[in-house]
Amino acid sequence: MTSGFIFAQFLTGLSSASSLFLVASGLSLIFGVTRIVNFAHGSFYMLGAYVAYHLIEWLPTGILPFWGSVICAALVVGVVGVIVEIVILRRIYHAPELFQLVATFGIVLVMQDTILALFGGEDKFGSRAPGLKGVVRIFGEPIPQYDLLLIGLGPVVLLVVWLLLNKTRWGTLVRAATQDRDMVAALGVNQAWLFTSVFFLGSALAGLGGAVQVPRESINLLMDLSIIAEAFVVVVIGGMGSIVGAFLAAVLIAELNAFGILIMPQITIVLAFLVMAVVLVVRPWGLLGKPDVIQHAGDQIDMPLREAGWAGKVIGLLVVAALIAVPYLLDDFGIVLATDIIIFALFAASLHFLMGNSGMVSFGHAAYFALGAYASALVFRHLNGSMELALLLGPIAALVGALVFGWFCVRLSGVYLAMLTLAAAQIVWSVTYSWGDVTGGDDGMLGIWPAEWARSKHAFYYLTLALCGGGVLILRKITHAPFGYVLRGGRDSSVRTESIGIHLLRHRHLGFAVAGLFAGVAGSIYVFSKGSIFPDEAAIPRSIDGLVMVLLGGVHTLAGPLVGAGVFRLLEDQISRLDFWRAILGAIIILLVVVAPQGVAGFFHTLAIRIGLAKGRESA
Repeated sequence: MTSGFIFAQFLTGLSSASSLFLVASGLSLIFGVTRIVNFAHGSFYMLGAYVAYHLIEWLPTGILPFWGSVICAALVVGVVGVIVEIVILRRIYHAPELFQLVATFGIVLVMQDTILALFGGEDKFGSRAPGLKGVVRIFGEPIPQYDLLLIGLGPVVLLVVWLLLNKTRWGTLVRAATQDRDMVAALGVNQAWLFTSVFFLGSALAGLGGAVQVPRESINLLMDLSIIAEAFVVVVIGGMGSIVGAFLAAVLIAELNAFGILIMPQITIVLAFLVMAVVLVVRPWGLLGKPDVIQHAGDQIDMPLREAGWAGKVIGLLVVAALIAVPYLLDDFGIVLATDIIIFALFAASLHFLMGNSGMVSFGHAAYFALGAYASALVFRHLNGSMELALLLGPIAALVGALVFGWFCVRLSGVYLAMLTLAAAQIVWSVTYSWGDVTGGDDGMLGIWPAEWARSKHAFYYLTLALCGGGVLILRKITHAPFGYVLRGGRDSSVRTESIGIHLLRHRHLGFAVAGLFAGVAGSIYVFSKGSIFPDEAAIPRSIDGLVMVLLGGVHTLAGPLVGAGVFRLLEDQISRLDFWRAILGAIIILLVVVAPQGVAGFFHTLAIRIGLAKGRESA
């Protein structure tokens, strides 16, 4: 490689950094003030690209129409962000991170289908920017003129935002809210106006980031999820709420990707998450962030769980009897769907064990589901092992993975813990995706079928019911054992728990491993139920599915994740046949978070208390 080529690659990295910074700066600004982990930020980026593309195509060709379209797209997205903030997010500012994340994921689903309905599903290719269609040779290497403009755009936006935050009264209020928003409210500042203005600016920056990508890459419906992961990485590395930190992190990640693809192409898809994991372990609050010492509203001590009363036990026995009778009541398709529900009930129960007992919110629980599934598939395919051996070794692999990742994760808390679990899941996903010789890569692994004795749908259903049902019962027993009491004590007050001599970190680590083990059990059974496994099972959407199941059923009851898995899979099966099923599912998720945050099981449990069939917080 010549020095000219290296410099050209460096400039390419800088142009990518500017694009990434535009998105990440808005995300960092919104989180810093509202404390919402906004998964819908990628959707604003995608919307900006689509709006800019159609405005550019509709208006006459020219420099002024082109840049006018880019600015208009950013403003339109800013207005859409304001509508989302006022109608939905304003109602959940004081809710736990889980509710906020799931609500923004619902917004993602709604916006995906809305954009599909408005602009169509085909990829779109924008024209080059007028006046910037050529190249400039630097040290003999061609550099696109548009890339040079982007290199300058990033620092200009950074300067403008910095001046807004540091030289205006509005910026003073924003910085104060980033440090302690409750104190800002106590001083009489109109928080609603402040949050809305921040959301407008953050959304507009995301829209601008999407708009300037029109001449560089294709516009498609996958843009939102492809950018949001990297944007989160940049925000976490730079420091939550730090705009300058986001810029430095964007440059770091973009340059690592630019040169990493030359040195080790296979590692580029995971490099950013490896860096984020290292930063979170060494300096959890990021390069320029500050430790979050404010206890926000919404962090509250949950009421204690009790063993189910007589009514709960009767209902449980009736449910078990109904599950046993399923193969005699449903057709083959119904049995397959019931099998899926039972598998995901265990997956959701394992995630609920982690969050409900330990208070550790995981954005990457699919990692252990996928580890169990892939380990079982590898034993079956590459070692010619039996199904029984695969079902034994798969969960062990998930347990080992949970022990390794958990050792780092349990030392963090709040959103930093959640982001480290996300990094762990992305590392697992990247390994399954890029290690094609072993895992099959994007083509997956096929032909993973049950043993002869379990090949019929009836037999495999009962095998699934026995293993997953047993796993759920074990999790319930652990929850009501002294170990479960310790986890919940540490969740509610770590200082008090440690002050009586309990090694809380060790208990949290073991609890993390238990949750990973049973997620691996679910994954191992899943791969034999489908006969195949693909990297998507470790991706972000699968982790979000688990969170939705827990929330849909109710996070405050042990029956919640089981009910949530059933409702979610049934909803998904029924509405997936419709043209815009994602929008319907997203609307249901948003409605649930805003109107009924206690979930389906929580609603009926509250009703049972009112009519005298239950007392307090039974485990139900």
